[in-house]
Amino acid sequence: MKVLVTVKRVIDHNVKVRVKADQSGVELDNVKMSINPFCEIAVEEAVRLKEKGIATEVVAVSIGPAAAHEQLRTALAMGADRAVLVETAATPGALAVAKLLKAVVEREQPRLVLLGKQAIDSDNNQTGQMLAALLDWPQGTFASAVDIDGERVQVTREVDGGLQTVSLALPAIVTADLRLNEPRYATLPNIMKAKKKPLETLAADTLGTSVESSLTTLRVEPPAERSGGVKVESVAQLVERLKTEAKVI
Repeated sequence: MKVLVTVKRVIDHNVKVRVKADQSGVELDNVKMSINPFCEIAVEEAVRLKEKGIATEVVAVSIGPAAAHEQLRTALAMGADRAVLVETAATPGALAVAKLLKAVVEREQPRLVLLGKQAIDSDNNQTGQMLAALLDWPQGTFASAVDIDGERVQVTREVDGGLQTVSLALPAIVTADLRLNEPRYATLPNIMKAKKKPLETLAADTLGTSVESSLTTLRVEPPAERSGGVKVESVAQLVERLKTEAKVI
């Protein structure tokens, strides 16, 4: 069974994000980039399926600039067999990404597609669901456990009320949540081996879909600075201040 897993290039989660002076976006120059943490979890799950003998091939795919080769090489070092980069200079929105992924899925014909549930840069949590709708495949989102038995995949989902288990017919879409697994570190020997693994680059315009986003960013602002706390003498005074000053009750 072939498994396709998505990889997004994002600002490393340890980096403090800075807004550009013109408020057009965030600073990316000389900033450390890495695999989106949820995508890394998805890669780990795909590799584990291969180690169990369930998956026969793991293909990592990314959509973005040429520099995303670095993140794909990391996925290869983690255990993916080959990688595909859909190269685009533009920053496509979630729907455009889903359409490009649909084209890659139709080209690769995997039985399972694993994605991170969301990216830490935009936090949209949309691409997996949109891809499932475009392909008309069943979907299991926010997965904390994935078990494959024959032609079905059982997905334990994290929902507001606890856990929900769904059984999906393959082919299917699954998006990984934080507690699905703990990704492995890529060892130096595997990093060296990854340099020899196939990495194909496709131009986005060859896949027959537009990468233009339907959304326009008006401005980007940093969050407001947190003000210092205050002490009150009693519960009654707290309630009064919440009413008259904070106006939250």
